[in-house]
Amino acid sequence: MTQWDQILPEKEYSPREPDEPVVSFINSLQKKKGIRALDLACGAGRHVVYIAEQGFDANGADASDTGLKLTRERLRKRKLPADLVRCDMNHLPYVDHCFDTVICTRAIYHQKQKGIKTTLSEIRRILRKHGRVLVDFLSRRTYSYGKGVEVERDTFVETEGHEKGVLHHFVDKQEIEILFSRFKIADITLKEREIDGKLRSRWTATAMA
Repeated sequence: MTQWDQILPEKEYSPREPDEPVVSFINSLQKKKGIRALDLACGAGRHVVYIAEQGFDANGADASDTGLKLTRERLRKRKLPADLVRCDMNHLPYVDHCFDTVICTRAIYHQKQKGIKTTLSEIRRILRKHGRVLVDFLSRRTYSYGKGVEVERDTFVETEGHEKGVLHHFVDKQEIEILFSRFKIADITLKEREIDGKLRSRWTATAMA
C-alpha cells in the first residue's frame, strides 16, 4: 500500500472536474479516433475520464491500487472505455513510441530531481515522433515552499498533515527548460491565485518529443 492509497479517497484529492490547462491542451489536439493518450499518475481518474469522453484511446497509469479502483468506478458509471495499469512512473510498462500524447499533473514533483528526470525520460521514450506532453510543477513562489524537512535543494518532505512523508520538489522556469532539454518546448506558463491568503503558484509546461 502506498501513501496515496490512504490519501486519494479524500474529497480534496479526488476532484471530478478536469484542470483547465488539461482541457485546453486536449482540445488543441486533432480530434480523431485512434489518438492514443496516457494520463500518467492518473490518481482518481478525472483526466482519464475526460480523455475518454473526447473520443481518444484513453489510458491511465498509477502506483495506487485505490486510485485505479476509483478511476474504474468513474469510467464504469459513464460507460467509458480505458486501459489502466498499475506501475511506477519511472518504470513504464509500455513499448517505445506507442503514445501520441501524455499528460502528467500534480504528480511528477512528488520525488527528487533525479526521479523527475527519469520520469521525463520515460515519457519521451513512449511518445511517438512529434508526440505532445503536458506536465505541471510546483513553483518556488507557492506558499508551501520550504515547508517540512529539506532533503535536497528545493525538495522538502512533509512532516505533518495529510501528506506527511510525501516529497515536494519546487522549480523555476529555468529548471523546467533544463528538464525539457531533450524535448521541443511549446509553452511554459505560470498560473497563480490566492486562496485564504496563501499564494498557490504552479507551472504548466507543454512540449513535443
